[in-house]
Amino acid sequence: MNLEKNENGELDVRVLIPIQRHELLIRLFKELPVKDSFVFINDHDPLPLFYEFRSIYGDVVGWEYLNRGGREWKVKVTRLEESQGREFTDISTLIDLRKVEAKDWKQVVFHRYGMMEEDTTMELIAKEDPVEIHHIFIMKFEGKHSWIYKKKEADEYVVHITKKDNSGLGDTGFSVVNEFDIRHYPPTERHEMFYKAFADIKPGEAFEFINDHDPKPLYYQMEAESKEPFRWEYIEKGPEVWKVRVVKTKAEA
Repeated sequence: MNLEKNENGELDVRVLIPIQRHELLIRLFKELPVKDSFVFINDHDPLPLFYEFRSIYGDVVGWEYLNRGGREWKVKVTRLEESQGREFTDISTLIDLRKVEAKDWKQVVFHRYGMMEEDTTMELIAKEDPVEIHHIFIMKFEGKHSWIYKKKEADEYVVHITKKDNSGLGDTGFSVVNEFDIRHYPPTERHEMFYKAFADIKPGEAFEFINDHDPKPLYYQMEAESKEPFRWEYIEKGPEVWKVRVVKTKAEA
């Protein structure tokens, strides 16, 4: 996928869905000569992408924020030195937690996991056994993923996490109390609308929303962060219109 630069020579990736942003920018960095740069614009802090770059290409990534906050985060990316980079065959992405600050682990892992297609694999590398991340997968994604240790050695753990079939959701025991279309709003406002709608409903109630692409990353973010149980049901699955029902369920006794 190619994207034309704007009049200032910048790439505005806000027009792309998240997975396309990552794929495009990682490919551009791979082709970038040493000391050359590109500038891109995103609608939220692209910090997880920075760590994905470092995981794949090593400590050769110059990352300078030119603008922070709001709906326009602007970053200048520079290749500081030559590097081979990791070539993938059996995985779709790589996150090396040794290059990620501990406070950012969950954001980076689950943000990227949410973009993955079913039956694709993320490789995690860590200095120690990533038990906290593993626990979240067990609690939130039981039966929807596989977690396989590929290596367990001093100072290096390698795990392959494969995304399996998703929802397994039912369709009874709720009433729809809100419906809205988020296609005409910027991505940051879409997330705010979604979380407000979820906060406003009670157990046994539901809301339905329409999006212009598969909002699956939002589902995985909710699974990882929500303290209240919910069901996620697709009513319509693209290619242009995606309609989802979200049901706040009652906690099991």
